Amino acid sequence: MDDGLTTQRLFERIARDHPGTLPLADLLDAFSERAFGLFLLLAILPAFLPLPAGAGAISGPLVSLAGLQLLAQAEHPWLPRWLQRRPVSTASLDRFRARLARPLAWLERVSRPRWPAMIDHPAAKAISGLLLVVLGGLLALPIPLTNYPFGLVLLVFAVALIERDGRTMALAWALGAAEVLAVVLFVDDVAKLLLSFGERVAGWF
Repeated sequence: MDDGLTTQRLFERIARDHPGTLPLADLLDAFSERAFGLFLLLAILPAFLPLPAGAGAISGPLVSLAGLQLLAQAEHPWLPRWLQRRPVSTASLDRFRARLARPLAWLERVSRPRWPAMIDHPAAKAISGLLLVVLGGLLALPIPLTNYPFGLVLLVFAVALIERDGRTMALAWALGAAEVLAVVLFVDDVAKLLLSFGERVAGWF
């Protein structure tokens, strides 16, 4: 894969090379070391689409799944068999890219491969994974008007992983930690809701 491939170019390449649909597992396999970033982008897609209420309940567990695997130092996303076979529509991905064209363009202007330890070091992967587990849990909760704020922070994580940019990852850590703190301070009973979410995720396995 071209090391200079940006996030938007990645979407364009998917649409060009895989018109129609293809299984999620095949899509992730095609992007090797960028697969976690791509999986995270796909996971947060429902948070940015005009879906009925509950989009966070779709995105949140997937984000937490990616985070758990980073915590475990996985080199490539593992998916349940039913999710591996799930078809991904390249038309939906292109609509997602168009919807987020402005923030993606800004992130790409300031992102480039650097500070590799912030992406690849085991401690850095553990920090990213832990934040993603918590952010995924919070995204899944029925907290009003939080899909876009959480989705934008998770978008920064995804771009950092795709562009392999440690400085952007440092920004994602700061934004993620601030978002978690804000929710803990201003939303009642978050701990109980997170516990309930954890039990639901455990039921997947």
